[in-house]
Amino acid sequence: MTTTFRIAASAIFMILSSLAAFGQSPPPATSAQGFHSQVRLLSGGKQGEQWLAGIEITLDSGFKTYWRNPGESGLPPSFDWSASENVAHVDVQWPAPERHEDAAGIAYVYSGAVILPVLVRPKAADKPVKLALTVDYGICKDICIPAHADLHRPLADPGPDRTTIEGAMAKVPRKQALGGPGELAVLSVEPKAGDTPALSVSVRAPTGTSPVLFAEAPENWYVSTSAVEGGHRFTVTVEEKPKDAPGSVPLTLTLVAGGKAVETQVSLDGSERPR
Repeated sequence: MTTTFRIAASAIFMILSSLAAFGQSPPPATSAQGFHSQVRLLSGGKQGEQWLAGIEITLDSGFKTYWRNPGESGLPPSFDWSASENVAHVDVQWPAPERHEDAAGIAYVYSGAVILPVLVRPKAADKPVKLALTVDYGICKDICIPAHADLHRPLADPGPDRTTIEGAMAKVPRKQALGGPGELAVLSVEPKAGDTPALSVSVRAPTGTSPVLFAEAPENWYVSTSAVEGGHRFTVTVEEKPKDAPGSVPLTLTLVAGGKAVETQVSLDGSERPR
């Protein structure tokens, strides 16, 4: 998908979201029913100096929503926490997605239900924390429809949803260095010969599994990922990049297999060479 098309799609999505919400001003709540979906704000109690929360999106059968990187089609969720009280920083965690391919292209999605764990750092540790969230997200089957929810929730300790959120945290990819130990790892990233800039990525995965690799580059870069026959090697192709690309940019690789996931970050120079 070209950069121009993605920008246009984003603008259309936001316009439709505004139109869908026009004339409707329901009071914020801990949960909201949307188009073939429900969103709920969870409370998990304190975790050290932070609070544990979560965003639960439940989807009707056959519908999907998008990961932080939507792939070739679709748009990721957007979150606005600005109306929250006594909140210094919010860090949304992302469980590994599924790879979905249809006529619109390859998308990285969640189906059924997903919980995005949220780590909340308060401004003042001795004062109450109240989350206020405005979320816009896409609900897709044959076409993608914008959905919107306004939620709020005071965080309590102990949190009633702690076990549920901790279960979702276990699905968040574990950060791991290139060539790290264990049965699941990104082993190497090397330049690949050809007319189009590309990288050859080799991985290690448990016997009998079919690993899936997701690649993410910075804004205004677009990379695609394809599996090489054999299942333990992938090609990451740089489809688009800014003309004034800096000397070094991050490339995040998320490897999923056998119900587990790891996240490995490498640096690329301007010629897409890993280092």
